[in-house]
Parts: sequence; C-alpha cells; structure tokens
Amino acid sequence: MTAAFIRFVPDDVDDLVAFLTGEDWPFHVGRPEAEAVRRRAAAGHYDDADERTFWVVSEGERAGLIRLQDLADEGPVFDLRIRAAHRGRGLGGQAVRWLTGHLFTELPGITRIEGTTRQDNLAMRAVFRGAGYVKEAHYRRAWPGRDGRLYDSVAYAILRSDWETGEVTPVAWEDEPRP
Repeated sequence: MTAAFIRFVPDDVDDLVAFLTGEDWPFHVGRPEAEAVRRRAAAGHYDDADERTFWVVSEGERAGLIRLQDLADEGPVFDLRIRAAHRGRGLGGQAVRWLTGHLFTELPGITRIEGTTRQDNLAMRAVFRGAGYVKEAHYRRAWPGRDGRLYDSVAYAILRSDWETGEVTPVAWEDEPRP
C-alpha cells in the first residue's frame, strides 16, 4: 500500500471535521467536537506559519492525517492519525519517514523532530524505531485516558545528523555519576 501526502487547504474543513469526529482514536483523549475543529481551522491551527497539516492518501482515500507543529522551533513535533480501516498496512511508517524527510528538507534550521505516544501503543512505537527515531523519555502516568486512567507517555526523536547519515545515535542513559 503506497501513500501520497497532500497538504490540507481551508476548503478541506468539512472533510477534516468528518475525519476527526467520525471515528474512535484509541490513543488520543477522545473525539474532538465538530465546532471546536471548525474554530481551530478558522483560526489557522491546521495550516499557518507554525503548523501544517497533510492528508495521508492511500487507494484514493484519505486514510490518515499528519499535523506538523512548532515549525518555528528547532525541534518540531507531530501528530499522526491513521483510520482504523487502514491501520496495520504500513501507512504509519510511510507517513513518519515522509514527514521526517519533508521537515529536514523544507526547514534547514531544525535539528531534530519529536513525537510522543502512549506506552501501550506498540504499533506506533515500532513505527518510530523503524523510521530511525530513538526513545528519549518515559513519562510515568502522564497521558490521561478516556477511561480515567493515567498512562505512561513515551517520547521519541530523530536528529538531523542521524537522518543524514542513516546512523542511530543512542541516548547516554547512564550519564550520572554513581555515589
């Protein structure tokens, strides 16, 4: 399954509302309300100087959505959602590899790209590793779930230098002096 990545435009707002409110997103806090999505879109939150949104298109259908955020920073972050009917087909990996190349190519000032997921989102964690991202943080009980539980959050990042060389630089976890 091959994906194409098409930039969101304001005329897509109805499709964006339908996409975000039309199904369950198990690793997000919940479905946003339609009017909240419309207000955010009208305010430029999906496409402005600091954010860009792209559709993940596969087999002629909008199968996913990528939001690139904090584009003015040296380390932007992203949110990725793949529709349930399209999960498990490799689109997440294609999307993360594409957005990584896109950001490092289009924004020469960035030094890293970051993303987080819930600890129990094993598919997304595998996508991060497969795209050359390294686990950099584990935040205990930091991600509120719809069930009222607090889940651990895990952060991954890729450095521009790792992307350019194809090397994966590990984190120096044991950098504190021992007593």
